[in-house]
Amino acid sequence: MSKPSYSVVVRVEPDGSPFTIKGRDAWALVNLIEAGEKGCTPLTTPGPRWSGYVHKLRRAGLVVETIHENHSGPFPGTHARYVLRSRVVVLSEERAAA
Repeated sequence: MSKPSYSVVVRVEPDGSPFTIKGRDAWALVNLIEAGEKGCTPLTTPGPRWSGYVHKLRRAGLVVETIHENHSGPFPGTHARYVLRSRVVVLSEERAAA
């Protein structure tokens, strides 16, 4: 049995060349695009490795801002909010079931 696959072909505006992002990195990118200025946090958009996804998106040439925010509760500390700053257009999106 194969794993489900997910990929998006995107282009950075105004004149970037198309490129493909796959797997959870594609999932993270689509969530960042949909979130807009409010961005994504591991608390609001749960995913096991947000920092890893963002690292790979940056290596692909995308600009993603990290905003460190405080949180309270029984385990106070900080968490990251990621905001996509590159203007990205999704040219195609593919989700293949297992």
